[in-house]
Amino acid sequence: MILLRVAAPRPSPRDQRRLALRDAAVRAEHRRQRPGLWSYARSGDAPTLLTAPLVYSVVIPLVVLDLWVGLYQAVCFRAWGIERVRRRPYVAIDRHKLAYLNAIEKAHCLFCSYANGVIGFVREVAARSEQYWCPIRHARRTRQPHERYAAFAGYGDAAAYRRDLPRLRVALRK
Repeated sequence: MILLRVAAPRPSPRDQRRLALRDAAVRAEHRRQRPGLWSYARSGDAPTLLTAPLVYSVVIPLVVLDLWVGLYQAVCFRAWGIERVRRRPYVAIDRHKLAYLNAIEKAHCLFCSYANGVIGFVREVAARSEQYWCPIRHARRTRQPHERYAAFAGYGDAAAYRRDLPRLRVALRK
């Protein structure tokens, strides 16, 4: 008789992260690796310390942009019948739970997570607006075009633009 050993299913990466945050030994090791505020501040180089206020000043225009784009899509997308962009998938604020980061590092992570999330959110709102208003590719290549760009009519292709515009607008309503 042959016995087969069945291995327990391996936890997903998400579950591994959750377990790591709950495991007391892991958290204790993370806290041990966390630098103190004073030693962290003293270890910073002059250019980083001097530019930090300028970096953090960007949060003001980011908040204004976030609010304004939210208002823009609430009004315009409703008027055009376009499905609104959910903000939550773009702005991920979770690094503050990491015990190996001190308060300053957590502030840095909060800023970067918010900034990159808002920019991603705004990019998708702009992409949907472009698909509604002017789904035409540019004459020259652009770096990292959004996901919707490939479906746009070619530059100078009037027939494709007129033919595809209604279809591209309907696709936004799904």
